Amino acid sequence: MKILYTNQENFKSEFDKLVNRSDMDMANVMPVVSGIIADIRARGDEALNQQIAKFDRWEVNKNLAITQEQMKEAFDGLSDELKSALKVAYDRIFAYHEKQLEKTWLSFEENGSILGQKITPVDRAGLYIPGGKAAYPSSLLMNAVPAIVAGVKDITVCTPAIEGKVNELLLAALHVLGIKKAYKVGGASAIAAMAYGTKTIAKVDVITGPGNIFVATAKKLVFGDVNIDMIAGPSEIGVIADDSANVHHIAVDLLSQAEHDELASSFLVTPSAKFANDIKDEIYKILPTLSREKIARKSIDDKAAIIVAKDMDEAVELMNELAVEHLEIAVDNSLEFLPRIKHAGAIFLGHYTPEAVGDYLAGPNHTLPTGGSARFFSPLGVNNFIKRSSIISMNKDGLSELSKACMALADAEGLGAHKKSVEVRVK
Repeated sequence: MKILYTNQENFKSEFDKLVNRSDMDMANVMPVVSGIIADIRARGDEALNQQIAKFDRWEVNKNLAITQEQMKEAFDGLSDELKSALKVAYDRIFAYHEKQLEKTWLSFEENGSILGQKITPVDRAGLYIPGGKAAYPSSLLMNAVPAIVAGVKDITVCTPAIEGKVNELLLAALHVLGIKKAYKVGGASAIAAMAYGTKTIAKVDVITGPGNIFVATAKKLVFGDVNIDMIAGPSEIGVIADDSANVHHIAVDLLSQAEHDELASSFLVTPSAKFANDIKDEIYKILPTLSREKIARKSIDDKAAIIVAKDMDEAVELMNELAVEHLEIAVDNSLEFLPRIKHAGAIFLGHYTPEAVGDYLAGPNHTLPTGGSARFFSPLGVNNFIKRSSIISMNKDGLSELSKACMALADAEGLGAHKKSVEVRVK
């Protein structure tokens, strides 16, 4: 794990590598993904079944759908503790996203004109839930609840089933959410099926959910034919901390992202050289105790960095440049730093707010922008599952009041019929 000092000669070049960490080389997989999408568009279920046999290593034989009975059986088989945990997570995520729900509004002007905005949920949403190195029931909750809050009536879930098996907790979460349509298909194949439809899987209007580079590339290619949430890459965490932070706590937090994926990134920015070195030592003490040590170690060795800044002001500036997915501010006066944070997917304030609580049940969504895209993307939310329609209504007086300016602009653009459509109404 490297330690960088902002006053070292090559700091800028090394830091630029971290800023430009989003090295998902889509160009290499684009031909493969394009071929998968084209094949499913042309041959539907036949192509889909062949791709499942190839990539997930099982023969479909009409068992593509996950049944309601399978979902309920999995839920009934859970311990009371896990049942309760799922309910707590669902309730908290639902309550948070309810606050995001926009309402239709109308504004009435004195001249009789009416302006407004109509909020309508999409008809059909497709949720992609990863299932490669690990299964993520939490991702299902985070993607499904905003769609449910938005009022989407038709929700389709796709998740890979390696050798035909789906994680039991994921099945149980499907039951808790009341999902009616779920299918054992993953990767670019799932994205293509939801984007264009097959005999088995209906076409959707929006696709959300994280995935590997094949999934991300597929989402990019189908965007425009359907809407998507974002192009998500490997998970990442950034921590701003000073000597008031607990070394062991922060080391574990950095490892909590490293254990996701070999390509995950973990960053610490601190003004304390001693704290930086203590964190590095602590991380390598903890690593051998992790069940996913091999994955976490590669991530820490290849993708992690500790940056020693000259002060907290510089630490904030550097973290804003990194624009990380998860940002912990582990200092005594963490709330004072909030106004200065410009770019982060989710912000965790204080010494007792580990990123993990946001992953599961704090309430805010854990589907977040990665790779620096927090500069322009937002977390997944209710807004991803609604549409806004503008409302305009005018009577003759209202139109007359605006007609001169409207006709002048139409005339300037050389659009005679536009001008005339106003003129014939106010003559």
